[in-house]
This record gives sequence, C-alpha cells and structure tokens, in this order.
Amino acid sequence: MIQLNNIRKSYRTEYTALEVLKGIDLTIETGEFAAIMGSSGSGKSTLLNIMGILDDYTIGEYYLAGTLIKDLSQTQAAYYRNQMIGFVFQSFNLLSFKSAWENVALPLYYQKVDRKKRKDMAMAYLDKVGLKDWAEHLPNQLSGGQQQRVAIARSLITQPKVLLADEPTGALDSTTSYEVMKIFKEVNEQGITVILVTHENDIAAKCKRVIRLKDGLIEGNTVAASAS
Repeated sequence: MIQLNNIRKSYRTEYTALEVLKGIDLTIETGEFAAIMGSSGSGKSTLLNIMGILDDYTIGEYYLAGTLIKDLSQTQAAYYRNQMIGFVFQSFNLLSFKSAWENVALPLYYQKVDRKKRKDMAMAYLDKVGLKDWAEHLPNQLSGGQQQRVAIARSLITQPKVLLADEPTGALDSTTSYEVMKIFKEVNEQGITVILVTHENDIAAKCKRVIRLKDGLIEGNTVAASAS
C-alpha cells in the first residue's frame, strides 16, 4: 500500500537548511495497523504529512498503491487524498457552526453528492461510532471524545484505503482514548490500513506494529508485544 524509498525532507530558511527526515525506507502493507513513535522533533508528523500528501518530500520516492506521488499539482494531490486517504487530527478540526452530521458529511459535499444522500451516509457513519443520537448537536455541545468520534466518522465516509491519525488520543483521557482505539481496531479489521502518530506507549501497544523515529531516521520497527 505504502512504499517509501530514501525519503528525505529539508526545510530551507534564508541562511540554512534543516533536514527533518534523513533517509526513510519503509513499507506498509495493505491492512496493517501501525503506530509511529518518537520524541518531539523526530520527524514523525512530517512523515505522516508526506504519506497523507499534505507535504512534499525533498528526495526519494513515495509510492501509494503503486502510484508514484511526486510533483503533483494541487488538483492531483486533492484527487489522491479524496480517493485514498482519511485523516484524523488531535484538534478534531470540526467546523463549529455545523452540526455533527454536517461535519461528517462535508467530504461528500466536495464530491458533489446530493444533500439527502450525504445526510443518510453521515447518519450511518455516526451510528457506527455510537453518535447517531447526537447528529444535530454542534461541536461545542459534545465532549472531546465525542468530537473525536465525529472526526473519525468524517474520515471514513469517503471509504478510504488508508486512515492517517496524528496524535488522535492526545487531548483525551485514558478511558476515552481506549474507546477511540477500539474504533480504530474495528476500522482496521474491515481492511483499512491504519497509521497513527502517538507518543503514548499504551496506545502504541494496541497497534500491531510500532515504528520508532529518532532524529529523522527509523530507530526501530517491531511488532507490538501486546497488540489488543
């Protein structure tokens, strides 16, 4: 599903260049459930953004489902994101003036799906994450855990092949974090490749594979001992 060959990423300033990724070689197969870990500044979010076609890489090759992702126009990048990838963020990124179902349905709006079908699909995905009864509530009427579940439903409504999550439990308490991870596990069992960035060992242990970054390089790549 994902093949990274010698991926390097540098950010240039007026006087110098900061190399964040220093040669990443990584293969993630279809249906994997992987965590990316590392200290602040290790490059984990940069790596996730490259896989999500939100950021370009400087050197190397990135293949997504056999397609080389490089030098894409904004239209091409948006097409591959819409067709292949779902995103979940720590900050939820919900629109405050739209209801839960409207937030979930938003990706379908950009795909020009009619309103009735958008709502029907949004309600079905809210039901999957246990929030059908909260469909008309605004984000500020929902708890943090509920908002994250809305965000997960939104990420799934386009039926992506890959789900990328950047610190999805970072703003949640332990109990709610485990509930969210249970949803990710169920999503993965449906055949979707799930890759998440986390700094929490107990969260990473619930994944099937843990990839550890240090100073822009892969330091470890192991099967989690207690994935459950």
